[in-house]
Amino acid sequence: MTYPAAIQFLHSLRLFGAKFGLEITLKLAALSGNPQAKLRFIHVAGTNGKGSTCAMLESIYRAAGLRVGLFTSPHLVSFRERIQVNRHLISEEEVCRLVEEIQPLLKEFPDDQHPTFFEVVTLMALKFFAAQKCDLVVWETGLGGRLDATNIVTPLASVITNIALDHQQWLGDTLEKIAAEKAGIIKPGVPVVTTTDAPEALEVIERVAHQKGAPLTKGISPVLSRDTATLTLAGVHQKTNAALALATVEILQSKIPVRQVAIHQGLATVSWPGRLQMIQRPGGQKILLDGAHNAAGALALREALSAEAPVSDPARSVEIQFSPSSADKLKPGLQRAGAVPGAPAPVIIFGALADKKWEEICAILAPLADRVYTVPVASERTANARDLAAAFRVADPKLEAVAMANLEEALIACKDKPFVLITGSLYLVGEALERLGFSPEDAGGRSLNDWTAPQISR
Repeated sequence: MTYPAAIQFLHSLRLFGAKFGLEITLKLAALSGNPQAKLRFIHVAGTNGKGSTCAMLESIYRAAGLRVGLFTSPHLVSFRERIQVNRHLISEEEVCRLVEEIQPLLKEFPDDQHPTFFEVVTLMALKFFAAQKCDLVVWETGLGGRLDATNIVTPLASVITNIALDHQQWLGDTLEKIAAEKAGIIKPGVPVVTTTDAPEALEVIERVAHQKGAPLTKGISPVLSRDTATLTLAGVHQKTNAALALATVEILQSKIPVRQVAIHQGLATVSWPGRLQMIQRPGGQKILLDGAHNAAGALALREALSAEAPVSDPARSVEIQFSPSSADKLKPGLQRAGAVPGAPAPVIIFGALADKKWEEICAILAPLADRVYTVPVASERTANARDLAAAFRVADPKLEAVAMANLEEALIACKDKPFVLITGSLYLVGEALERLGFSPEDAGGRSLNDWTAPQISR
């Protein structure tokens, strides 16, 4: 099997949508000899910050000398980003091998119970990590937690980053309902760590933890001490994610000892593309990419920009500090930007999925922008660019917001602007990284992110 053929096969699994429940994944794992039984996990759920927290945990434990598997979603460009060992992407050959091994197993399922794309990929990751003899797997949920395919494992610790309104059509329309889905990863007697601070969500997590006899750590301070490390990832919210990762490491010290030097090194070298990632083009233009795909993410982005802005005009100029990361592999012609002292307000290129609360995101980001170009996202679920532009104009009638045909057209329109912010959907960020030559190449990989989901049964 060739790699493009393997990607095409995975793409075909999108026809089965997304079924929430563990029965199919458990059967698929059993047919493969239950590879999850050979592994140790840290299971991470939450609305925002899951990927960054996973990246920090992976970096710390790798610095401690462990062989660490990392499973995350969605990917930005390459499908191979989802499954990594010691931050090396799974090879094309391994993807082909795993697809060939799993294909015969799918015949064991009736058509109405055919494994979905995410269920198959979850098993691929488990098989790969077991074969690689990983010492630890940092394991991110896909959607929700309670009925997510990743929830067939019993981890060393369950981590819940935060609870905010997102995916309401599938997870519920209140923080309590969403928290109940996220808290579904809590296992009997397994310690739980969370930075959730919304009272109604925290109450749910506390109740579930109590019912399952799971020790709960909460109220974690986002302040990093001088003794911790320099954090590579930018943004105030990343300090909260780092504090969560550190609390998790501390709780697991008796099972996986980690020296302070490894914590320093892990946080100082962590890399997580597409989240407040600054790149510089050959002509000097600075482009900031951030997947602020919901209101909470947009608020974190606005806070990250405004926190470094001159006090005199916090909404119209920014100064962002980025520490270089040795984990980043920059392609020729691109370099990581340093500080952007007194930079003008950014031109924003924005695209979103129609099932997101994009009106709220536009209202949050509008005060930051000098001008806005809205674009469709490469997804069947894309919001209309004209509707997005109209939402920006409603938020700020003086703001020039123009709908463009595609991202390439928008990039051309702002080619002479010194500072550009590309944000909204992670799909858009992935497309931008690919177009700017700042990502691994892949054969049709980005389209594998597109899916639809039914309502979760309660």
